Amino acid sequence: MDLQERLAELTSTHGELRLLSLADERRLAREFGIHPRQVELAALAQRVLPARYQRSLGTVGWEGQEKLLRASVAVVGAGGLGGYVIEGLARMGVGRLVVIDGDVFEEHNLNRQLLCTESVLGQAKAAAAAGRAAEVNAAVEVKVVDGLLSEENAPTLLAGADVAIDALDSLPARFVLERAVKGLGVPLVHGAIAGYIAQVMTIFPEDEGLARIYGRGNLPEKGVETIYGNPAATPMLCAACQVQEAIKVLLGAGEPLRNRLLIIDGEYGSAEVIKFGQ
Repeated sequence: MDLQERLAELTSTHGELRLLSLADERRLAREFGIHPRQVELAALAQRVLPARYQRSLGTVGWEGQEKLLRASVAVVGAGGLGGYVIEGLARMGVGRLVVIDGDVFEEHNLNRQLLCTESVLGQAKAAAAAGRAAEVNAAVEVKVVDGLLSEENAPTLLAGADVAIDALDSLPARFVLERAVKGLGVPLVHGAIAGYIAQVMTIFPEDEGLARIYGRGNLPEKGVETIYGNPAATPMLCAACQVQEAIKVLLGAGEPLRNRLLIIDGEYGSAEVIKFGQ
C-alpha cells in the first residue's frame, strides 16, 4: 500500500473537511521513513488537511498552506523578537527555518524572551530555537547557525531563503543583513522595539529600506532601547506583526508594509503608519 492509499485509509471527516490527525501523521512518517513535512505535502495534494492547520485554512487556503510548507525563512536573531517570530512561523507551518544567532541566554533575557527559561541560562539561543520549533511542529525543518551574521558569511547562510526576518538588536548588524538580502534579491521584514513602542517595515530588494528610518553614515551600536528598555509585551507585539508580514509576502496576499513604517505605541494605545516616497 502506497502513501496515498494509506492517507485515504487514515483520513477522518470533520464536516466538509478531510483531516489527518497528528498521531496518524507521525505514524505515516515512521511507516514510510520520510519527514513529517513530506506527509503533510502529500496530504494537502489530496485535499486532506493536517489537523494542526484547521484554524489557518480560512486565512491561507489550501494552496497557501502548501506554499508555506515549501517556503524557507531566515530568522536572524533568536532573542526577544526572534523567539516569538520562530514560534509564529512554526505554528503556521513554514516548512524550513534558518535560525542565525551566536548568543547565549543570560538572566536579563528572562523578562521577555520566549525561549529563555531559568533552566537554559548559558545555553545557545539558536539551538533552543530549534528545540522549541520541533516541539511546536515536527514538520518544520530547522537549520541552526550558532554564530553571528557577517558580510562574509551572509550570502551563504541566507541563500535559498524566500524571506528574511530582522530580529537583531544591533544597528550595524541590521545594515549588514539588509545589504546581504538585497544582493540575493530576498525581501526583508524589519522589526525593532524600545519601551512600549514597536516598529515594523517590509523591505524589498529595490527599496531604500533602513536608511529611511536610521539615515546613513556612522551608526551607534544600539538605539533608544538602551534608555527605555524592553518590557515583556513589546517584543510579542512586534514579532506578531513581523510574522504577519512574512506570511503575506510568502503568499502574495494583502499589502505588505512596503515603504511604510508601522509604529505601535502600547503605552497610549495608538498606531500610525509613516509613508515614504517610492
